[in-house]
Amino acid sequence: MIQPKPCSVLSLDIGDKRIGIAGCDPLGISITHLPAIFRSNFEKNLKEFRKICFDRKVEGLIIGNPLDMHGKETNQSIRCKKYGFKLAKCLKLPVAFINEHCSTIEAKEKFSLKSDKTGKIDSAAAAILLQQWLIEGPNLDDSN
Repeated sequence: MIQPKPCSVLSLDIGDKRIGIAGCDPLGISITHLPAIFRSNFEKNLKEFRKICFDRKVEGLIIGNPLDMHGKETNQSIRCKKYGFKLAKCLKLPVAFINEHCSTIEAKEKFSLKSDKTGKIDSAAAAILLQQWLIEGPNLDDSN
């Protein structure tokens, strides 16, 4: 894979209850864990994302795609992609999907987080996805 051009992006770990969020600076040097968004209706969550994107001057979305251990689509990955494409379209931002197989487990170990209901694990997983994207890509796609 080709290393993408760094820019200010948000990385999302989309779950059924929470969406973990991490962001990076325009140069792709520092990654920041941001407070998770608790899922409610799409319009309310969209309003929260619009504010974050405006405040951080976000230029794209990186979204975790929970493929199975063989790299195949799962029911959850289909839901994540559907939500991700809808969000990217509403925010008018390009998007890239990253295989997030085991990112939550890695986040728990790397950041010493056990059982957490605040979203810290979710945002830590989003940070791991963002780090992976900064190294491996793929480039953002604005064809949504």
